[in-house]
Amino acid sequence: MAMGMGAYEWREWRFEAGRVCLDLVAAAPERPELLAGWLKGSGLLPPGTPLDAVAVSWIPPFRELGDCVARLVHAELEGRTDDGALVRLNRLAAEAAPPAPRAVRGDDGTLVRAPLDPPRRDELLAAVARDAVELLTDPVTRARLRRCEGDNCPRVYVDTSRGRRRRWCSSEVCGNRERVARHRRRAGTRRSG
Repeated sequence: MAMGMGAYEWREWRFEAGRVCLDLVAAAPERPELLAGWLKGSGLLPPGTPLDAVAVSWIPPFRELGDCVARLVHAELEGRTDDGALVRLNRLAAEAAPPAPRAVRGDDGTLVRAPLDPPRRDELLAAVARDAVELLTDPVTRARLRRCEGDNCPRVYVDTSRGRRRRWCSSEVCGNRERVARHRRRAGTRRSG
């Protein structure tokens, strides 16, 4: 059964990992309307692309892809391999061609991406899987993979900051939690001392 967006908007998702495949791992949408919202916000599709076909049957393959990416990225960070996840990732990347973008003239005459015909599930899976393949095979980007230092945060991101000193997946979320915790520790020390 296909479901529309409902009350869920793409703004509820965080796209801060630096790669769409890492953002999928962090999001792990569990319902069709959430997956549709994530897909719209991910930047994979031009605004206005219809996603009414997103159904319950789309969830397992996207979760499988997220699991493959998570396993491979964590294996990379830990200096080990996960050939089972690699085989699954390559299969998903090869199943279909990603949706083909089109350029059209906007109202002001500039070129913009046109909304696509409703993309198929396998096309969108292939686009995210190919992003993961590119991430894992690019030595420069792969060397910039970092785990978030936030308490209990499992997110991984690509550190593109100057000096490569980014510590959190999100300065506004995990970074803010750390700053608040540090402030509370200092305030507690002052009161007890």
